[in-house]
Amino acid sequence: METKLAISLTILAVVYLAGTTNSTAVKPSSSFIRSSCATATYPALCEQSLSPFAKTIQTSRSQLARTALAVSLKRSQSTQAYLNKLKKFKGLKPRERSAVGDCLEEVSDSLDRVSKSIQELKDCDRVKGQEFIWHMSNVQTWVSSALTDENTCMDGFGGRAMEGRIKTSVRAQIANVAHVTSNALALVNNFAQKH
Repeated sequence: METKLAISLTILAVVYLAGTTNSTAVKPSSSFIRSSCATATYPALCEQSLSPFAKTIQTSRSQLARTALAVSLKRSQSTQAYLNKLKKFKGLKPRERSAVGDCLEEVSDSLDRVSKSIQELKDCDRVKGQEFIWHMSNVQTWVSSALTDENTCMDGFGGRAMEGRIKTSVRAQIANVAHVTSNALALVNNFAQKH
């Protein structure tokens, strides 16, 4: 039973990674993306995840922040799908199933907040002054809350009883999402300061 679970987890992880990685031919990133990502929490991941969109981003801080949020949203959607599949595995212990369910709820909340942030950031392009500050404050609050949701996901996996493949697998998925969301928050903050 445990071997079946391990094989299923491996297959799910491969499918997830296939959906989130780019083609093997890595496009060269612009110096704008490279220099902007230097201030992010995970600069290499920032550059790697945003380089494919260099043509769209060009040198727009607004577009860079929106694209970073879109990457976070896509990774959150993939993680949500992964957790939905994982929750249906028959080999889960009751505590694992409960922790996966709680984590799924946190990721869903995070998804909602990032989605709202993308829309709110679009509104920032049309306003100035106090109105810009108000919209940016909403974006920063929601992205920060999304990051908290992602980190809270792992709380249910605390304690030695929860050690094992499920925890390791979920942690890898959540770390991936949390890292791109953290980068997106850094780029959003950078955009807000330099606007």
